[in-house]
Amino acid sequence: MSEISHETGRQIGVLINRKGQIEYVMVGNAKQLEMPDFGRARVSEDRFRGLRCVHTHLLGEKLTQDDLTDLALLRLDLMSIIQVDRKEGLPGMVYSAHLLPGTSEEGEKGRREGEIDGQTADYEFLEPNIPTQLDTHFTQLINSLEDEMARIRLTARNRQTGRDRAILVGVTTGDSDIAAESIAELKELSESAEVVILDTIIQRRPKIDPKTVLGKGKLDDLLIRSMRLGADIIVFDTELSPAQVRSLSEATELKVIDRPQLILDIFAQRAQSREGKLQVELAQLKYLLPRLVIGQNSAFSRLAGGIGGRGPGETKLETDRRRVRDRIAQLEKQVDSLGFQRQERRKKRVQKHLPIISLVGYTNAGKSTLLNALTQSDVYAEKKMFATLDPTSRRLRLPYDQEVIINDTVGFIRDLPEALVSAFRATLEEIADSNLLVHVVDASNPRVLQQIASVNKILSDLRFNAIPQLIVLNKADLLAADVTEQLERQISLDSGLTSVAISAIRRETLRPMVEEIGTRTLLSAEHCIGADRSIRVRA
Repeated sequence: MSEISHETGRQIGVLINRKGQIEYVMVGNAKQLEMPDFGRARVSEDRFRGLRCVHTHLLGEKLTQDDLTDLALLRLDLMSIIQVDRKEGLPGMVYSAHLLPGTSEEGEKGRREGEIDGQTADYEFLEPNIPTQLDTHFTQLINSLEDEMARIRLTARNRQTGRDRAILVGVTTGDSDIAAESIAELKELSESAEVVILDTIIQRRPKIDPKTVLGKGKLDDLLIRSMRLGADIIVFDTELSPAQVRSLSEATELKVIDRPQLILDIFAQRAQSREGKLQVELAQLKYLLPRLVIGQNSAFSRLAGGIGGRGPGETKLETDRRRVRDRIAQLEKQVDSLGFQRQERRKKRVQKHLPIISLVGYTNAGKSTLLNALTQSDVYAEKKMFATLDPTSRRLRLPYDQEVIINDTVGFIRDLPEALVSAFRATLEEIADSNLLVHVVDASNPRVLQQIASVNKILSDLRFNAIPQLIVLNKADLLAADVTEQLERQISLDSGLTSVAISAIRRETLRPMVEEIGTRTLLSAEHCIGADRSIRVRA
C-alpha cells in the first residue's frame, strides 16, 4: 500500500472485516480519501460496523479530523493511518483510534453541561508505532468495547423506560453567558417534558447558518454525539424554520424540534380541562400549518383514490393543509364560545363589586403554592414549568374585612410562542378585569431580573401594563437578607415598583404582602365607588 501510494501520489485505503479479509479498496487523492456511504441505519446501537479502515497519508499527517469523523459516522471498528516516507515510499509510523462507548448519563451530563465550543474525548488513541511493532490484540479490544456499549445502553433503558433521550443545542452570535442561561432554561423545560437530557451543545458563530443553523464541523460533532449517546431527539434553543427542520432531520436522521414546539408539547401534557385541551390543540395546529411540507407530517393525510379520486384534484399536501385550516376554524369557534361563557362569569363577579387580584409571573415561580397558602386550597402545584394551565379563582378575606377574588393564571416564559398566546387569549382575558396584579417572582433564580423583564414585556404586549402591580419576591427564605434587600432596591430602581419578600411555604411571612394588597385594594375600591357615583350624578 505504501509503495503504490508513493508511486501514484494518492492515498490508498482498505476496509478489513473481523476475519482479516479485505472487503473494500479505496483510492483517493494526495490529501483525502473518499469513504463508502454505508448508511447508519444498518448498524446496531450496541455494535460497531465490523470493519476497520487502514489507509495511507502522504504528507506526514497523523489522524486528521476527517479521519475521526469517518470513524464515528460510519461506526468503524478502528481507524488506522500509515505515514508514507516521501523519499523511499516505505511505511512509517501507524496511528490508530477507536470510538469510546457512551458514558453513564450522570457522568456525561457532568462533563458536558454548559460546554461551549469545547473539545471532547470521544475517541481513544492507541500508542503509535511502526508496523512490525504493533501488538494490540484487536479482537479482544473490540469485544470489550461492544460489551461495554451493550451494558451502558441496557442500564440506560432500564432506568429511563419510555422516555425520549435528547441533546440540547444552542447557537448564539452574542454573549456566551446569555446563551448558557438560555440553554439552562431549555434544560428545565426539557425536564418538565419528561425528557432525558444526554448532552448540551452551545456554539458561537459570527452568523447563523440559514440552512442548518450550526456550522458543518459542529453538525458533524452533533451527529457523532447523537450516535454515541443513543439520542432520539435534538432540541434547538431557538425557533427553526420549516426548511431548517428538514435539513437537520435529513442530516441527523433524528427527530428535530425547537423551543416553541417543546413548550407546546409541555402544554399538551399539562392540559386537563376541556378548554385547556382545545386551546393547546389550536396552538399546535397553528404552529404546524406553515410547517406542513411534502413527505412530512403525514398524520393529517387522507389518501384519495379510486372512482372520484383520480385526476389532478388536490395534492396530498394541499389536502393536509385544508384539513388543518378547517380544524383550526372549528377550534376557534369552540374557544370563542368558551371565552364568551367565561366573560359572562366575570360580569357576575364584577357586579358583586368584589375586587379582583390576579397572580401573574414566570412559570414555576410559585403562584399556585401561594394561592394555596392564602386560601387554604389544594390547587395542583408542582415544581415543574407550566404545572398550571387552567385558571383558578378563589375568595380571599383580607384585613379590614375586605373580600376579594384571587386568580391563579398561566405562567409566562421568555419567547412564548405567538400561537400559544393567540390560542389562550380567552384565558388570558381573566387578567384584564383585575384591580391589582401580584407579580410572583422566584427570587432564588439567578435569572430573576430577566424573568421580571420578560413577564412585563408580555403584559405590555397584552396591554395589561396599565393595571397596578405589586412585585412579590417568593422563595426569599433561600436567600440571605442582604441579597434580598439588594434585589428589592434593584427592582425599585429598574421599574419603580414596590416589592415584598415572602416564602409561600411559610405562612408567617405572608402578612406584609397581605397588608400591602389590602391597602391597595381598599384604595382601588374607593376609587371605583367614587367613579360610579360621579357617573350616577351625570346620569
